[in-house]
Amino acid sequence: TARNAVFTEQLQQALAATLEPATITGAQTAAAIMAMNNIYYRSLHLLSEKDYLGMPAKLRMNAIARPGVDKIDFELYSLAASAINGCGMCLDSHEKELRKQGLGKESIQSALRIAAVVHAVAVTLENSASPALAQAA
Repeated sequence: TARNAVFTEQLQQALAATLEPATITGAQTAAAIMAMNNIYYRSLHLLSEKDYLGMPAKLRMNAIARPGVDKIDFELYSLAASAINGCGMCLDSHEKELRKQGLGKESIQSALRIAAVVHAVAVTLENSASPALAQAA
């Protein structure tokens, strides 16, 4: 949602009115960790040289061990962020962990749908604010 500041602010206000602060912090933590991990692991996947896959990442991910929210919730937030960021390796990892924790495919699919809709709204708002798009219309 960082693509559109107005949408981000409105979404944060709506969530703050309905969710516990720890839940919001957990989602923000997942987004921050995934912003780092998704770039790193997607890059490894895209590189032709596969030796990098066997090298330690050496990225700080302490928040994953103690995210401050339920493990399943944190994995769902991470899955959604990974979908938006387009990291297949991370998507696979979070999907497997959620299934291991007993979450069904329909619930996982719902998280992906929510991520898709939130992202689509942000992109649409961003594009509608574009002067080039306004001139083209």
